[in-house]
Amino acid sequence: MIIRPVFPLPKMCRALEVSRSGYYAYKKRAKSQRRIDNEKLLIEIRRIFLDNNSNYGSPRIWNQLNNVELIRCSENRVAKVMREAKIIAIQKRKFRLTTNSKHDYPVWPYILCRNFTVDRPNAIWVSDIAYIWTFKGWLYLTTQAMNQAILQRKPDKGLILHSDRGSQYAGNNFKAILAQNKFIGSMSKKGDCWDNAVAESFIHTLKVECVHRNKFKTRNEAKIKIFEYVEMYYNCKRAHSTLGYVSPLEYERQTILS
Repeated sequence: MIIRPVFPLPKMCRALEVSRSGYYAYKKRAKSQRRIDNEKLLIEIRRIFLDNNSNYGSPRIWNQLNNVELIRCSENRVAKVMREAKIIAIQKRKFRLTTNSKHDYPVWPYILCRNFTVDRPNAIWVSDIAYIWTFKGWLYLTTQAMNQAILQRKPDKGLILHSDRGSQYAGNNFKAILAQNKFIGSMSKKGDCWDNAVAESFIHTLKVECVHRNKFKTRNEAKIKIFEYVEMYYNCKRAHSTLGYVSPLEYERQTILS
């Protein structure tokens, strides 16, 4: 049983600077159609918000309502209803540079030049390493993901693989993968995270929406959770603003069909 504090009505009216007669009139007043509609809208907003694990702010929720579920409303209205209901998407943390470029390996030239626009799938790949802490030690995501992508996507030779200057990418093992598949290597300028902004953005989103919300007991537990997030949510469901608020899978399907 929840016990709520009870305050005398006259004291509450004085604090809120309203008259007692005005309060009683408000209590008797029927709900406006706008208020009824907003209450219905709030139900849909909460559903989409919870379905996406509290990741969506008003722009993505508005897009889902307006363009997917055909519930017509303005983005400003969605934002106002969310604000009044105190529905707030998870806040992103400040980006921190973690690349270790202090090594003696030769590096690839910077040929991508921040041109992340392509006219077909598997023309350019970007990569970045993620450090995931577990109670059994660190989990590193990069080379295994690369090998898995090659097996699944089967890209043609000549694909441009862009990364930062981290030692994992400059080392002989990773360069052997590129040579074996006849890929073209490209690396960011030293200390400039914007040169690999697409990969940096994905890693940041992964950590904010998945990694930072969990405490992994083992590396295998982390692998399973990250796989579920990437393959079942990020690629297949999550709306991306840079893709016109569709998922990567749907965007690729539309690109192939067009």
